[in-house]
Amino acid sequence: MGLFDDLSRFLENRLEEFLRNNPHLELEALLEQLRQQEEDTLKLIADLQLQEKRSQEDILATAQEIQRWHIRVEKAKNAGRQDLVGPAQEREAALLREGNQLWGHMQGLKERIAQSKELLSKIQTRRQEVQTKAAQAQTARAKAQTQQRIETSGWWNTTSSSSFDDLEEKFRRWETEDELEQMKRNLGK
Repeated sequence: MGLFDDLSRFLENRLEEFLRNNPHLELEALLEQLRQQEEDTLKLIADLQLQEKRSQEDILATAQEIQRWHIRVEKAKNAGRQDLVGPAQEREAALLREGNQLWGHMQGLKERIAQSKELLSKIQTRRQEVQTKAAQAQTARAKAQTQQRIETSGWWNTTSSSSFDDLEEKFRRWETEDELEQMKRNLGK
């Protein structure tokens, strides 16, 4: 295990160093991580909403069952059936406790949904911030590359054109001197 841990640590350090040296890739990695978190949060919200819907259905079914037993309690009281009144009231009370538990569970789900939506909003905001930074970094990188090309190209053009200008100047002097020499020879004849 020690060798595996060392190798894993070494690779993580190399990756971190690589990302520090290439900040645009670090931003891309962060963007991917945020996309994954957003996707996971959306799945969680959908799952919680499904659980909430089931919980609401369970509460409704329990409420209908409570209503049914309440009617039975009243019927037994009106009929003078004390042997049925007590057990029916116990059943109604048990269903009320169950309904309260279901209600509490549903409220917990609603709270978790609200927290998950808040988290989703924060993730989306953060992702937009990182996308903006990534776009700015990409623009800055493109400008730097363009500037470097211009400087490199400008240096080459400056060097070559100045050396060509020097050569041009030498030829002009030589040609002028040659013409003067020919004129002197022609006048001397």
